[in-house]
Formats: sequence, structure tokens, C-alpha cells
Amino acid sequence: MAAYLTAFAEIFEPLNFLMMIVCVVVGGILGAIPGLSGGLGITLILPLTFALDTNLSFIMLVAMYVGGVSGSFIAAVLLGIPGSAASIGTCYDGYPMTKKGKAGKALSIGIFGSLIGNLGGGIVAIACTKYIADLALLLGPWEYFSLCLMAITMVIGLSNGSIYKGLLAAFFGFFLSTIGADMVTNQLRFTFGNTNLYGGINVVVLLMGTFAVQQVATSYAKGQTDMPPVDAEGLSGFGLKAKDFTDNMQTIVVSLLIGLFIGFLPGMGSGISNLIAYGQAKNMSKHPELFGTGYDPGIWATEVSNNAGVGGALIPMISLGIPGDATTVLLLSGMTIHGLQAGPMFIKTNPDMAALILLTLLISAIAIALIELGTKKWFPLLLKTPFHYLFGAILVISFMGAFSSTTSMFSVYLVLGFGVLGIMMDYFKMPATPLMLSFILGSKIESYFRMGVSYAKGDYTSFITRPISLIFLVIAIGSVVVPPVMKALKNKKAAKAAQ
Repeated sequence: MAAYLTAFAEIFEPLNFLMMIVCVVVGGILGAIPGLSGGLGITLILPLTFALDTNLSFIMLVAMYVGGVSGSFIAAVLLGIPGSAASIGTCYDGYPMTKKGKAGKALSIGIFGSLIGNLGGGIVAIACTKYIADLALLLGPWEYFSLCLMAITMVIGLSNGSIYKGLLAAFFGFFLSTIGADMVTNQLRFTFGNTNLYGGINVVVLLMGTFAVQQVATSYAKGQTDMPPVDAEGLSGFGLKAKDFTDNMQTIVVSLLIGLFIGFLPGMGSGISNLIAYGQAKNMSKHPELFGTGYDPGIWATEVSNNAGVGGALIPMISLGIPGDATTVLLLSGMTIHGLQAGPMFIKTNPDMAALILLTLLISAIAIALIELGTKKWFPLLLKTPFHYLFGAILVISFMGAFSSTTSMFSVYLVLGFGVLGIMMDYFKMPATPLMLSFILGSKIESYFRMGVSYAKGDYTSFITRPISLIFLVIAIGSVVVPPVMKALKNKKAAKAAQ
């Protein structure tokens, strides 16, 4: 407790508090701009921390992290384009709700979902950091392989339309993830002699092509040049009633747990947890057909889970010295810069710093929520401009985001290519979620599979002889097999009833 009191006093030092507010706002803005993220902000300020006090440095870094994840829902709700991978799932119901004229409500759910996720994740991280990390230690590459596979198949099984189209999309995502130099042998794969592909395909490039460019192209082709009406009355105040919270309490709690669990599993992160939580919310719902039409639980699930993943990701970083996601890799770099060693002994040797990081998470979450509530009425000003005027701006931002991620014009050309892919997938009604998820997890699945086989000395049965791994695999297979079987039985029953 003494460490948290010291950390609390440190955060509310005038300069420290001011810089926390500045960084949480900048992180929110970067998170809201498609192609950018709070991680970019951390990358930019990390060199500056060489000359700054250690406490101030981590207040700034954590505030930027929280703001970036929280702000990513804004573009997803208003434009149907995720600010980052953390809000891919938010597009599915956030944007349709905006098109219904309920932008204010969608934004409010995003704000409060982010707040609940951050506070819940932060409180659990404070209370259980020493204990939850023990669970991750019990899992090996076999369990991680099966978990990743389960995550993909669950999304495929819950995809709208044909499950076979979902499988095809997932397969193509896997293929894209293998492009580049092999992680073990350094053998080049599917590069066709192009040096720009040696490092693989950047996730931002794929994201901007399949979401942003596809959105602009299909909207223009379909003549969707008018902006949707805005529920102006709902853009001030909370925008939600107590009933909105109570009716969605099950989704909120389950999504919080999913976000925490996926967050503290090393190498996972918000980009995965929001999609899994969305699929689980749809699976639990009494009205799964309403998902994708502007349904409240869809937004609650993704925004609670992706922000809960922040607290979850900090748990293995502090306790094990293992990054929970890509952004905590940058935070670990900051620790190295300041001579700190994350790991099992970190809480004992640096209790004040551990408390400072976790308390900054909570205070930053409250700060960004209050700022977003106060400025929410200005978010939809973007909607005052006819949508076709925004086409060029969206494309420019997408190209800038792709270029800044790799500093190569080749990435811009890839964005156009993936835009064509996105258009074709939209035309053939193929879901984009399995493609994105399998691309994100593809390298992890390959790595965990290799490690599992290597550790077991070539014994492939180790993936099914370990109980937890077997459970994940059974769920993975069931997620793909059960839906078409149930559909066939339902059709057979309906056919009998019609006779």
C-alpha cells in the first residue's frame, strides 16, 4: 500500500500530471487515426526519455498506451475503419449504428466500454499480478498453438454466410503470414525475388487495404456518397441509461475476462481479444442475427475486451519480463533504457515503479474517458462533410499510415493490391475477420508448432496428450464442425415439418 501511496503522489506532481494528460490525449488522437496508433506515439517519445526522469518517462509511456487503445474506436464508429487492430470488431456494429443515426450512443458505449475495460484490467493487474502470471507459466508452446488455432476457428464458425468461405479466408491469411524470411532457417518464402517482401507483410498495410481502401471503393461504387444522419441530441452527456449497462452486464463481464486472459498470454494482445470477445458475445446472444446491424453488445464486447487487454498485457511484462503485446515490447525497451530489469524480482526490487505503472493505467483511463465525454460532441463534426469529400482524405491517411509503418513506397502499392482483394472478398461475401486473425496469428502458430515439436523431440502427439492443449483443440474442431451439422439438422427438421 505504501508503494501505491508514493506512486499516487508522484503522478499528481504538476509536471507529471500535465504530461500524462498531454500523452493520453495525443495517444487518443493517434489511436483514432487509421494506420496510426498509440504504439507509434510511444516509439516517437521513447528516445526523449533518455533525458527524462524515470518516473516521468513511464507516466508518459503508459498514458500514451492507454490513450492509443481507447481512442481507436472513434474511427471505427464514425467511418467504419478501425483506428488500429484493437477495434476491428467495433466496426461491425459501431458503424452500422452510426448509419442508423445513433452515432452518439455508439460513441458513448465505446467510451464507457473502454473505461470499464481499463479499470477492470488495471484493478485485476494490481490485485493479482503475482498470481495470474503463474497460470501463463503452466502453458507451453503446445497450449499456445492450440489456443491460437481455437481463436481462428471460433471466428470462422461464427462468421456470417458460408463457413467454407470463412475457411478459405483464413487459409489465405495464413499464406500471407508466411511471406518473407523463415524465422528459423532464414529461407525466403513466396518473395519471388522481391527484396521488399523479405521482411514479410506489415499488418498495417493489410489493414489499410482490406478495410480503408475497400470501404472507399465499395461505397463509391454503390453510390453511398451521403453521410448518415447524426443523433445530435445524444452527443452530449453520458448518452446511456442504467438499463444499457444492466442489459449488457453478461457481455461486459465475459469480455472483460477474455480481454484479461488474452492480454496476459505473451504475444497476444488487443487485436486478437476484441475479435474473440465479439465472437463469444454473438455465441451467447439470444439474437445473434442482430450482430453486424448496429447491435449494442457487439460494441460493448470489443471495447471492454481490447482495453482490458492493456492491464492483462502489463501482467506478464512486469512479472515475467515477457511482453503481452507489441506495445509492451516498447515499454520493455524503456525499462532497458532506464536500467530496469522486468521479471519475477521486479516487484520486490522496484515496488514503487511497479505501482506507478499500474496506477498510471487507472488514472489515465479515467482521464481519457472524461476528455472523450467532454469532447464527444465534436467527434461527428467529420460527418458534416459529404462523405465523398472524405474519400480522398481517407485514402491519403491510409497511404501515409502504410508508408510510415515501413518507410517504403512498396507498402503503398501493397495497400492498393489488398484493396482489390478486399473488394473481391466483399463481392463474394467472404468474411474479412478470419483473414485478419489468421494473418496476425499465423507466425505465432508456426512458431509454437515448431517449438512444441522440438521440445517433444519430434513427437507430434504431444499436442493431444497435454490436457489443456487437447481441450483447446477439441473446441477448435467443434467450432468448425458443429455449426454446419446443426444447420443441416435444422434444415432437415424444417423439411420434415413442411411435408
